[in-house]
Amino acid sequence: MGESRAGRAFIGSFTSAGGRGVIAADVDAETGALTETGSSDAIVDPSYLALGEASGGPVLYAVSETAEGAVAAFDVRGAAPKALGGPVPVCGAGPTHLAVTDGHLLTANYGSGSVSVLPVGGDGRPGAVGGVLQHEGTGPDPDRQRGPHAHQIVPGPGGRWVLSVDLGTDAVHVCAVDRTSGELVEHGTTALRPGSGPRHLAFHPAGTHAYVLNELEPTLTVCRWDGETGVLEAVGEVPVLPEGTEGRSYPSEVVVAPGGDRLWVANRGHDSISVLELGPDRERVRLVTTVPCGGHWPRDLALDPTGRRLYAANERSGDVTWFDLDPETGVPRRAGSLNAPAASCVVFA
Repeated sequence: MGESRAGRAFIGSFTSAGGRGVIAADVDAETGALTETGSSDAIVDPSYLALGEASGGPVLYAVSETAEGAVAAFDVRGAAPKALGGPVPVCGAGPTHLAVTDGHLLTANYGSGSVSVLPVGGDGRPGAVGGVLQHEGTGPDPDRQRGPHAHQIVPGPGGRWVLSVDLGTDAVHVCAVDRTSGELVEHGTTALRPGSGPRHLAFHPAGTHAYVLNELEPTLTVCRWDGETGVLEAVGEVPVLPEGTEGRSYPSEVVVAPGGDRLWVANRGHDSISVLELGPDRERVRLVTTVPCGGHWPRDLALDPTGRRLYAANERSGDVTWFDLDPETGVPRRAGSLNAPAASCVVFA
């Protein structure tokens, strides 16, 4: 019998810290094991990735998390990613996240505290920036919140709205893409608790709630989401680490189960994955347990397409570790790892 594969995975990594750039891997359907097939260092520090579609097939997009800030597109039909042209400037510093929606590529630029919009051509290549939305404001943390720091940009359910999470101003911005001008138009802002430092959010599969993970304090903010009016409302906050946990921890990513009954959080510093249970009302959230992340400094978490396995990109130990998820409890059990120096992100085709 031939080897059974579930599909493909792509890993981003920091080339400035010894990473191989954008790594492609096969995924074994039975075990979840990753096998590297090739890599590309065509751009510097491709720390976050997103998949899109073009006329020729799937296209992988990567930020270049540098002071100048850029994005690049890759053809991923072969064993190794192949750059589709050179990097394209985003007119923002230090992009940390990107998303594809409605023929546009959006980037969250941490360094400059802005969000950029680039059109995507039929061949999948990004064009010149069509608009930049600059966040404004500060927060109480003198080291991390002297100005805005857009950390994530994510389309809302249905694609009508896009939300940008700003760590520097303790806020989530709700915007729309103007299909004529290609610019982002701000619709509203949700202020979160000062000093919480929101980093990323994830939507409930029902599309009625969002869960905002805070980096400066290890907590999760529960929000109601109205997709018709584009209003995000914070309704509660819960810890993501056990009471009495010592030392600083910097949560990095939140992932919601396809069934909507639980979620997982990666914690840098504590080097753990937290399992949290979601109540039927989607607003009661309870910390169940934490387990080791399998390495050091888990920067990203991702579910495989089946929802049965969880993958952690452990940046400082240089690996991507995968876990089988208990179908009843959702507790991860370590199953293997792939060497990936300075790993920062995992996405699945």
